[in-house]
Amino acid sequence: MVTVEQWRAICENDAAYDGQFFYAVSSTRIFCRPSCKSRTPKLENVSVFLCAEDAIDAGFRPCKRCKSGGMRLPDVEWVAQIEAYIVEHYREHLTLDRIADGCHGSAYHLHRVFKGQTGMTPLDFVHVVRIREACVLLKETEIRVMDIGVAVGMPNAAQFTTLFKRIVGMTPSVYRKDRKGLENDEANFL
Repeated sequence: MVTVEQWRAICENDAAYDGQFFYAVSSTRIFCRPSCKSRTPKLENVSVFLCAEDAIDAGFRPCKRCKSGGMRLPDVEWVAQIEAYIVEHYREHLTLDRIADGCHGSAYHLHRVFKGQTGMTPLDFVHVVRIREACVLLKETEIRVMDIGVAVGMPNAAQFTTLFKRIVGMTPSVYRKDRKGLENDEANFL
């Protein structure tokens, strides 16, 4: 339970409370010092821990920005955190700044580390996740192509189709027809 005093310290990034408690955010699975300059979380997503070890034991990761774990988070772990954040939020309007804020780092550093570890930019990864989900929806549903674009976070139909074709090599409509044809061939084969 977060006290009024702790909540005030979190909202005001009050360094005087560093060392007294850590706060963890359930939506990001990250824990921070009260002085962390990351975006203020929703109160209902916050838990308080008296020490970093308790937060880690509860399944939270140290913040890259405020180094709440007492040491620098290894890049490979931070990239896993970034990927998990993107997979959870791909339907939303994601910018590099929003991803960096959600993963408690600077946009420049996040971009550089992510690309160094994965070979692609964070926004390229967002596109891959969106198109992968679109492929599932095209195969498993009869939702209109335009509505699938919206469902995966791309409300601009032309942009969705162009990106889909660039990544998959065909338009969403052709992809759906090809997959339906493969299913029919498999059914006839059995």
